[in-house]
Amino acid sequence: MPFSLGKLFKNTSSPKPIIIVSGLPRSGTSMMMKMLESAGLEILTDNLRSADESNPKGYYEFERVKQLKVGDFDWLPEARGKVVKIISALLEYLPSQYQYRIIFMRRNMDEILSSQRQMLVRDGKPVDDVADTKLADLYESHLKKIEAWLEAQPNMSTLYVSYNQILKDPEPDVTRLIQFLGGTLDRDRMLKTVDPNLYRERRSG
Repeated sequence: MPFSLGKLFKNTSSPKPIIIVSGLPRSGTSMMMKMLESAGLEILTDNLRSADESNPKGYYEFERVKQLKVGDFDWLPEARGKVVKIISALLEYLPSQYQYRIIFMRRNMDEILSSQRQMLVRDGKPVDDVADTKLADLYESHLKKIEAWLEAQPNMSTLYVSYNQILKDPEPDVTRLIQFLGGTLDRDRMLKTVDPNLYRERRSG
């Protein structure tokens, strides 16, 4: 049975927060969603996007997330006490009346760009002609902006997790995750969910 966030958080008199897994596309967000599901948390997903070669363990997406920027907030009460995946570009559209715990995934930028291009190739889609160096600069600028924005939001708490590091040695980050979510998650199942075999765009350094 999924854990209740009313038990996980010390201040149970407050409304349950919405747990968000975020980051750039291909930064390890799906792996983190799987880890939290394995730990016993309830996931908000519509399963419209099936697992494939790019994400063999599933995408864990919720289609209505994409409508945040046009003001579709009606589903957010349902998300209280659950985990939902929201890419970093959409975080600024979240309304301020809710409390959020955000797990923000970081990953080596070269790996992100390579993974994105490989996914486009596998899906038979055209590959963007924008040079990797230019795209990397755009992403880095976006990350600086969104991280500064997150720091300024009183209703948001953020934990940054390195995809690269968690695949090398997951125990420290699993400990941090459990502390961040304030309760008793299934540590062993979280550790077993980390699959180094999915680390296909590894870069040295």
